[in-house]
Amino acid sequence: MSAKIRIAILGASGYTGAELVRLLARHPNADMVALTADRRAGNTLGAVFPHLAALTLPPLLAIEAVDFSAVDFVFCALPHGTTQEVIAALPATVKVADLSADFRLEDVATYAQWYGHEHRAPTLQQEAVYGLTELARAAVAKARLVACPGCYPTSAQLPLVPLLEAGAIAADEIIIDSKSGVSGAGRAAKEGSLFCEVTEGIHAYAIASHRHAPEIEQGLSRAAGRPVLINFTPHLMPMSRGIFSTLYVRLGNGVSVADLRAILVKRYAGEPFVKVLPDGVVPQTRHVRGSNLCLIGVFADRLPGRAILCSVIDNLIKGASGQAIQNFNVMMGLPETTALEQFPLFP
Repeated sequence: MSAKIRIAILGASGYTGAELVRLLARHPNADMVALTADRRAGNTLGAVFPHLAALTLPPLLAIEAVDFSAVDFVFCALPHGTTQEVIAALPATVKVADLSADFRLEDVATYAQWYGHEHRAPTLQQEAVYGLTELARAAVAKARLVACPGCYPTSAQLPLVPLLEAGAIAADEIIIDSKSGVSGAGRAAKEGSLFCEVTEGIHAYAIASHRHAPEIEQGLSRAAGRPVLINFTPHLMPMSRGIFSTLYVRLGNGVSVADLRAILVKRYAGEPFVKVLPDGVVPQTRHVRGSNLCLIGVFADRLPGRAILCSVIDNLIKGASGQAIQNFNVMMGLPETTALEQFPLFP
């Protein structure tokens, strides 16, 4: 496809919206015809994000002011709980990549349990494809609505799903310890995101109650062929962006740590964005910053029969906007790496 694709970004004034604009500005097939930010309607995006001021972009609008008949594709970067009705009202001809959690959980009862209200578009949920691109590429290519995974679930599922599919690890003894940069909390003013609340320390939050737990369990259960429950604890780190997930697993009978590495190397051979590191190399968040990469390390635990996997991503790129653009490329029949070729920013 060589023609320009008319794109609307809903929620362009948030961190993920800004990253969508920054990346799509270099996309040869993307024409950003509408940007929304209800509280900032009438402003330029450059006034909200000065680092994007050099771009020629349409002014920010309220969602109600967008002419969706002149749009081919929508990136929805709205807050959780606000997306279902918006997407349900779009013309059936418009394809959508949703960055919120509103269509990630296949079971609407599970959604209601974890998000505190009934699903407002249950029929639309039935057609949504969960878009962890490397694990669902064929389904993404055929989809009209793709639910882009959360950042923690992306970092956890990319290492764990192939191992569960191969029966190489026990499904009932998975511990996920994850650390995130503060941008994962969004741009809205929150006391817990203030500099003095975050700097010079780390803390766990949403212990045994984080909404990404059922999303991770959904993917791992599908891979294992039976229900999987996990121990998952997220932590907030004094950094702007990045996810570091440490995954503790028990090896299957007769399986070695070398086997785990071999399974992952084979599964991701040729993948542009998922890399299994050489033996003994520990991934670091600074090595993926600003990129769509996921780096995975595999290590033997000092406890017999156990292993440790380390996975790092940039939460705003592979964990959000970059993965959304990766799905966009697949959905529109474009080269998957388009606009995502940039190397990590270091130091």
